[in-house]
Parts: sequence; structure tokens; C-alpha cells
Amino acid sequence: MEVHFTPDLQANLEQMAQDSGCPVDELVEDAVIGYFDELASVRETLGARYDDLETRKVKPIDGEEAYRRLLEKTEIQRRRKQSA
Repeated sequence: MEVHFTPDLQANLEQMAQDSGCPVDELVEDAVIGYFDELASVRETLGARYDDLETRKVKPIDGEEAYRRLLEKTEIQRRRKQSA
């Protein structure tokens, strides 16, 4: 299999290979393996979340509510940092 990269990405790979002492082929293989591992993990998590929703183990919330909760948590963390 051949993989073609943009000149900038190729230069970055070659620089990283030189800095790390690892061959470019090995760096690319490690990156692809890491990508697939991460993808499998995300799919597993999403599958579990979907199952939880289907079985009504968790209650869904709409996007605006989720965003409001996130902002609230962020504000609480900011206050804690300021008072510390």
C-alpha cells in the first residue's frame, strides 16, 4: 500500500522521524493504529450510550439544556479558581 502526503505533512513526518529516531513508516503505522484504537473506543462508548437510551436507563436532554449545564459547571469552576 502506498500513502501520499502533502509536502508539508511529509516534512513534518521526516522531522519527527529524525527527532525521535523512529523510521517514518513506523510513525505512520503507529498513528494509524492509534487512530483505529480511538475510533473503536468512541464507537463502543456511543454504542453503550445508545443502548442506555434505548433501555431508558438514562433520560435524554436537549442540546440547549446540555449547553446551559455546561456553562453552569464552567462558571462554578471559574469561581473556585478565583477564590483559591
